[in-house]
Amino acid sequence: MIRVAIDGPAGVGKSSTSRALARHFGFAYLDTGAMYRASAWWCLNRGIDLDAPELDERLITETVGEFFTDGHADITVDPDDPKVLADGRDISDEIRSAQVSSHVSKVSGIIPVRHILIAAQRAYIAREAAADSFSQGRGIVAEGRDITTVVEPDAEVRVLLTAREEVRQARRSGQAAQGVGADDIAKRDRADSQVTSFMTAADGVITLDNSDLTFEQTLEQLIHLVDEAVEEQEYREYAANLEGYELDDEDRELIAGDYDEHDEEARGQRVGVIAVVGRPNVGKSTLVNRILGRRAAVVEDTPGVTRDRVSYDAEWAGTDFKLVDTGGWEADVEGIASAIASQAQIAVQLSDAVILVVDGQVGMTDTDERIVGMLRSAGKPVTLAVNKVDDAQSEYLTAEFWKLGLGEPHGISAMHGRGVGDLLDAAIDSLESADQTSGFLTPAHLRRVALVGRPNVGKSSLLNQLAHAERSVVNDLAGTTRDPVDEIIALDGQDWLFIDTAGIKRRQHKLSGAEYYSSLRTQAAIERAELALVLFDASQPIADQDLKVMSQAVDAGRAIVLVFNKWDLMDDFSRQRLERLWNTEFDRVTWAERVNLSAKTGWHTNRLTRAMRTALDSWDKRIPTGKLNAFLGRVQAAHPHPLRGGKQPRILFATQASTRPPRFVIFATGFLEHGYRRYLERQLREEFGFEGSPIQISVKIREKRRR
Repeated sequence: MIRVAIDGPAGVGKSSTSRALARHFGFAYLDTGAMYRASAWWCLNRGIDLDAPELDERLITETVGEFFTDGHADITVDPDDPKVLADGRDISDEIRSAQVSSHVSKVSGIIPVRHILIAAQRAYIAREAAADSFSQGRGIVAEGRDITTVVEPDAEVRVLLTAREEVRQARRSGQAAQGVGADDIAKRDRADSQVTSFMTAADGVITLDNSDLTFEQTLEQLIHLVDEAVEEQEYREYAANLEGYELDDEDRELIAGDYDEHDEEARGQRVGVIAVVGRPNVGKSTLVNRILGRRAAVVEDTPGVTRDRVSYDAEWAGTDFKLVDTGGWEADVEGIASAIASQAQIAVQLSDAVILVVDGQVGMTDTDERIVGMLRSAGKPVTLAVNKVDDAQSEYLTAEFWKLGLGEPHGISAMHGRGVGDLLDAAIDSLESADQTSGFLTPAHLRRVALVGRPNVGKSSLLNQLAHAERSVVNDLAGTTRDPVDEIIALDGQDWLFIDTAGIKRRQHKLSGAEYYSSLRTQAAIERAELALVLFDASQPIADQDLKVMSQAVDAGRAIVLVFNKWDLMDDFSRQRLERLWNTEFDRVTWAERVNLSAKTGWHTNRLTRAMRTALDSWDKRIPTGKLNAFLGRVQAAHPHPLRGGKQPRILFATQASTRPPRFVIFATGFLEHGYRRYLERQLREEFGFEGSPIQISVKIREKRRR
């Protein structure tokens, strides 16, 4: 049984809130304040003068004792129809009269009277533990004076509900306007405070100030407190099943149920943006990796490895900034090379400052000069880096680049790090003199979504469609994307961080060069993401390579949405074929959300947001321990584990060890076969949902402790 005790001064809404709370959980409701009012009413009706200069406290005490111990009083505990009866007559309205309200404090201020009522209140509360009580043993909400400290100091939930004096007086005045007797709050507080403390919470009592809360908000917070108490009580009940079994330290940590919520920054910091540009194969990505201090960008001794503009969070000498790697810029090119050059130009336009990288070993070229012309028209401050100046003897290589008119050329070796610090000092100085800071560090709170699939299924096309911009290079040539491309996109009023990845090839051990490193970075992007949008080309037969990509995301424990692209190219026969495949090839992920769309035209892309939110909600979902064990108890009773070797394994206790993805640990008396685990997973999904999220179930076999 759950006991909820709510105390507080007059005018905070204890009665209405407590009744609503009891109604929500199917609990009984006890208004202890009504018991004091009924006592005052009984005394007045017995002819006792409560306005006398000196009250006859002994007579009042005997009269109140007679009322409650001789069967004259009856308090009903139905929150929908709470009543106070005197000799079978309903006096619920009469005890709210102005006459009773003005005298109740005189009766309640008599200590022996309080003792009588406290004993009566405890009796009503204890009665609800019985199975044949109003609540059938579920619990009771009791509100009124001393309830959290004297009457029920061991209640599972103890709350001091309070509000500012002017707010409470306004609420009382509102009640008076509705025909309910109202009193002066300050006067009532002074009278009551002589015999009880209700303005400050005792140890272990939760204070809830509802001065600025609506009724619904107050109720919501109380419901949350009761939910936690119910879970804690159920947890202790089911954890008791493990008493007498051998447990190790890891078991005890799991049983303790400590749960870490995910606490992340709410928003990104505004910073400057530095774009790294240059013609192909001058070492731009090598310089980016050197600045970042890790191998983030794909590097190969072949022109054109980088194709998209790729942004990274970076820091130098205490200054945070956004660093943008670009593909090689060339003039008068066609096809994919033209698209790459366009992305580099867009990067310059969106940046605040630029690092132009040239090749000191090759010398100044016509393309370098044309890039400078493009940069001058963009009007951005430029820092010139002459790469491949590996030692002091090679510094003479920088001399001819003075002709570009960009100021001092900085001789560096991106491969070895030589001179990069001085280059960054100059670049940061130019950034500080820029007109604005147009970038943001990637906000930690954004939900991270990886676009994965085999090459040429339309990942970059979908990114561009969602962003409403040509964000990634798109070409009919398979494998256009090499580096993971991060893009913050607003969908249905929410910002998402999308990560466009390179297509995953079938046999990674046979890859080489840029394709090999792209594959590694794609796997890293999946690990960094929370949700994987797994794309399939619906117009082509499903291949083993498609299923391998899908399994890679599932094995990484990420939330999943299956996206069948190019659906507009499908005829009726092809659609029927795919539906047949769904029940065979996709049997491992029948729980995944599925969206059919066209990235090229935008058809049905608006359905993605709902599927993504559903999958991530499932990925974050946590089932209370009590509810989980009650459910598994029903499942086990209906379909127990098959007998093996004359023994039948039995589930003792289960807990959800973590989320993202949901992982359940089951303590059992013996090995649970994989078929039974799959059955448990299906039942968990039917009961709790988990659409779009993998579920992990592990079993710990424990034996009775030897005496």
